[in-house]
Amino acid sequence: MISLQEKGSLGSAAIESQEARASDTGELIAMMRAFYAELEEPFDAIRAEQALRAMLENPLYGAVWVFRADGRAVGYLVVTHGYSLEFGGRDAFIDEVYTVPEMRRQGLGVRALAIAEEHCRRNQIGALRLEVHHENRRARALYERSGYEAHERHLMTKWL
Repeated sequence: MISLQEKGSLGSAAIESQEARASDTGELIAMMRAFYAELEEPFDAIRAEQALRAMLENPLYGAVWVFRADGRAVGYLVVTHGYSLEFGGRDAFIDEVYTVPEMRRQGLGVRALAIAEEHCRRNQIGALRLEVHHENRRARALYERSGYEAHERHLMTKWL
């Protein structure tokens, strides 16, 4: 598992990004709850915590980073690992990226994408994918500026 620590300056606060540990679970779940509420998506804290803990315990599943400003959690990034014949082997998915509202539009999203890409390069992952709500124009613009391309497909899910 890689450990990325970066310090940068966003606005007046120094931001630190670090691969998450089990001790970060409470803060991550709180941010997940806020993220899902913004998206008006249902949130099951027990299920989310189980999935998060499993991911933190098994680096084959992917990686999670937490962003801190002056010691306070202000965002997180989740990258999951997969495999795709279409994309030539190992691929990854930016499953979640979230920044607390007061820290938005300060470059944290750009930094999160760079961390995800570096993680993939270090792990010989050849394609990085993500999903974004159609109406989230600001996020879509960020992803397009960062080189992500839309596909003319619908993402579909069947719960098992």
